[in-house]
Amino acid sequence: MKKRASKRKTRADRDTMRPEYDFSGGVRGVTAARYREGSNVVVVDPDLLDVFPDSESVSHALRALAKVIRRARGKQSA
Repeated sequence: MKKRASKRKTRADRDTMRPEYDFSGGVRGVTAARYREGSNVVVVDPDLLDVFPDSESVSHALRALAKVIRRARGKQSA
């Protein structure tokens, strides 16, 4: 026996868009390509935030690590 879908609207179905927000002239996906090219989001675990409080500190640490990895790769191929 199938359950019938409720005809009552749920709270999520309600239109909550404010009248002052007008997207009638908007173009869908106009910035998607640019966003994809220039953003790399990495989430740092909370236990590391005291060491890496911002993106600059993460980049600095990764650059230092990258030098070590590149040197190790160079020795392996020789």
